Amino acid sequence: MNSPLLPDRHPQGDFFVCDIFDAAPKADIGSMEHPIFSLSTKPDKRMRRYEHRGLTIEIKPSSDGLATVHDRDILIFCISHLIRALNEGREVNQTVRFQASELLKATNRMTTGRGYELLKAAMERLAGTRISTNITTGGQEIFETFGLIEKARIVRETREGRMQEVEIKLSDWVFNAIRAQEVLTISRDYFRLRRPLERRLYELARKHCGAQREWVVSLDLLQKKCGSGSTSFEFKRLIGNIIDEDIRYSHIPDYSIRFSADERQIVFANRGTSPVPLQDVFDGHLDPDIYEEARAAAPGWDVRYLEMEWRRWCGSEEIEPKNPGRHFVKFCQSWHERRGRP
Repeated sequence: MNSPLLPDRHPQGDFFVCDIFDAAPKADIGSMEHPIFSLSTKPDKRMRRYEHRGLTIEIKPSSDGLATVHDRDILIFCISHLIRALNEGREVNQTVRFQASELLKATNRMTTGRGYELLKAAMERLAGTRISTNITTGGQEIFETFGLIEKARIVRETREGRMQEVEIKLSDWVFNAIRAQEVLTISRDYFRLRRPLERRLYELARKHCGAQREWVVSLDLLQKKCGSGSTSFEFKRLIGNIIDEDIRYSHIPDYSIRFSADERQIVFANRGTSPVPLQDVFDGHLDPDIYEEARAAAPGWDVRYLEMEWRRWCGSEEIEPKNPGRHFVKFCQSWHERRGRP
């Protein structure tokens, strides 16, 4: 049997410095911790209510059904780019405009006609799903009803009917979380997880285990946090299947998943690869001869200045390149292509 992960549809080698990939994936903490999104792969039209430690969330579907865990990719893409803009000192607003193909590639989706159809359906579910909650974001306790996105607009389509430019207005709730930087960096392999439940388990591990050695949670509470509508017996079976595959393939990013000895609890253990904040600047070593390649990649630019920008960017985006020299040269090339000669 092959790896349970989806194939990497748009491989970029050891680094991600193209415009599409250079924002580290980030998700808002509120919906990582609480079961906002449906785990179903079919239209889910159940109204759901979640209560935990004084928090109440009601999630109401539209005629298209609830927004799903896979629909969340759109929010992750938007959040990632707005956080990057904030890290670079740029002003941001609730409306994000982008090329549809960029989102499909960055989230490991198909770029076929079917991929664009699925993207359009996802935007409709995100706009149609209504949430009533008293979750606090950005230091404000908000009790109101809102959509995960306020609206989505296809700005331009090709003659074949495929969308090109898309414009999305995020909800106040999501935008408050972005401005307060209430987000966490997630693994790019998150987008290669096939099952919605696997993605949900990773989100919970990233939020609750983080950089700690392990996080232990009861099966009952885990089911509640996942938002699963299965019976307890079925939920345990589904978790057991994922654990069996993780034992064989270690496919869940950053964290292993195992039953406790009595099988009443789940143990998430840190593999030592979870994204953790670096210092303000990346301090990886560069070989002296790499600067000549950098000068050729960005003619006219002061490579020491570009090095400073590269190190600061890697730090702010929590990127630790496997091959710093190649990564730096590619950064210089991208810099020159965007800005030309100084």
